[in-house]
Amino acid sequence: MQDTAINNTEAQTRNNKPVLYFLLIWTAFNILQSCRLELHADEAYYWVYSRMMDWGFYYHPPMVAVFIRMGDVLMHNELGVRSATILANSASIYLIWLMLKRYQVSAKWFILLISSIWVIHIYGFIATPDSPLLFFAVLFYFFYQRYLDKDSWLLALVLGVVVACLMYSKYHGILLVTFTLLANLKLLKRPSFYFIVLLALGLYVPHILWQYHHGFPALNFNLFERDDTINFTFGFTFIGMQLLLGGAFTSWFLFYKGFTTKVQDVFTRTMKVNAVGIFVFFYLNTFKVDVQPHYTLIGFVPLIMLTLIHFKQDGKNPPAWFYKLSIANIAVFVVFRICTIIGFDAIQHAPQLSTYYGFHSWADAVHAKAGDAYVVMRDEYQNPSKYDFYTNSLKGFGYDSRYYRTTQFDMWPFEDDMQHKKVYFLTDSKIPGVTTDSLNNLGKWYGGWIEDTRTYQKVICKPTSYIMAGMAGQTQMIDLEITNPYPFAINFTNKQVTHQLTMEACFFLGVNQVDVQKASEDFYNISIKPGQKAHYKFPLKTPLKKGLYQLYFSLRTDPFSGSRNSGVIKFTVK
Repeated sequence: MQDTAINNTEAQTRNNKPVLYFLLIWTAFNILQSCRLELHADEAYYWVYSRMMDWGFYYHPPMVAVFIRMGDVLMHNELGVRSATILANSASIYLIWLMLKRYQVSAKWFILLISSIWVIHIYGFIATPDSPLLFFAVLFYFFYQRYLDKDSWLLALVLGVVVACLMYSKYHGILLVTFTLLANLKLLKRPSFYFIVLLALGLYVPHILWQYHHGFPALNFNLFERDDTINFTFGFTFIGMQLLLGGAFTSWFLFYKGFTTKVQDVFTRTMKVNAVGIFVFFYLNTFKVDVQPHYTLIGFVPLIMLTLIHFKQDGKNPPAWFYKLSIANIAVFVVFRICTIIGFDAIQHAPQLSTYYGFHSWADAVHAKAGDAYVVMRDEYQNPSKYDFYTNSLKGFGYDSRYYRTTQFDMWPFEDDMQHKKVYFLTDSKIPGVTTDSLNNLGKWYGGWIEDTRTYQKVICKPTSYIMAGMAGQTQMIDLEITNPYPFAINFTNKQVTHQLTMEACFFLGVNQVDVQKASEDFYNISIKPGQKAHYKFPLKTPLKKGLYQLYFSLRTDPFSGSRNSGVIKFTVK
């Protein structure tokens, strides 16, 4: 018996070695890629998160900022930003291997399958919220597998912390927890299960409070600010992208094998419910919104495990053609990644890849003109964030107009500090009387100085209802509650000021602004102390054409195009 145990241990050790060697190569490759590629626009945006640490952000919980901050404090460069992601990804792959070992999965097929899935390559080094989400999802499965073996309060404690971290990574984490419970309702009989729930909720309270104090921006964005139009083409695109992310040549076989794996215990049932549930959930969402393909990342984890378990259940190796096509997948991915590392000219100018090249020199060129002044760019968060990272400052600012959407720049205190200062306005088109400079770097840019900057991006104009109606051509008084969120008093006067202010009601049909109406003169007499409110009745004339409009109230100061100061109001013209 003792000799058998020793032999089993030696066999497991030998079986581990190929996986460990693979992980060393995998990690080294990701480090090399991180050193050679500049930050993606979203990574730069999340780097600004890490410099403005909080319990929440407009779109996401804060874990991505924590991951980035851990590396950035050690070295301010691309590798620093991505270092925690690289280590977490390698750890995730090893934990998946440890979970599969009890099913006697082949190390060869494990390495082959992991490295032939494109989405695993992408999040091997890219620092986005999906990186911590992947890590804590795998960590959850790892400890949950042990929790099924032993109802331990210590494991419950660990799971409570992991679930909280999962939710601090991305809101999609709730899907994993929900489908896990649906796969095993017997958890409700375990007292330790309720401890997991209460602990996770307790640790998540700071983020819930942050959402409450900021008006639940994540809920508002997902439930009210997205387009409600049903578009069935999104579903076809979604399916195509899932097949691409799973490895273009073999993904269909991956889904087939994963979804048809025989359930042999509670853990495999959990994997199956999660895999099917996550992909189906996001597919159903495509009827309403254009779902980002990578949202299913946490669904690929159980899918990979189920496929490898299915291979073992078959009792024979997968078909030879699958092996060859998997090698072809890997070859394509590796060659492509090497090409991005080398940075061929065609790669640098490809639309989806250009964000990784040339922005360091662009930021230096802009900084040479702007110095230490704020650089304001309109209707984007990407380039201001790139400027912030590559100048290691917080002087890049995204002005979000009524034609764009809300971003975290609308919540940060940058705009507060800009008031009545001289700022550099950088645009991709000329503005007569404003843009006096030009810059030929990553395209044509135009810049100019704005004296005595005056903006009201954070002012909140709240109507009595966000659903309104009126007869065509009818005039009605809209009661607006106007809140001053700034730490200083504001007023809307146009007397003795450098830049004139206009309060406007803007009707949109889709993305097109179709009608603009100005406030009456008494609006410009309003002054509001810090944190205080004022009321104003806007005389609104209903458009002449019947239909469902989106109405926004907007404060516009020259030379800007006006911010979105109210939530979307659904206005029906009868």
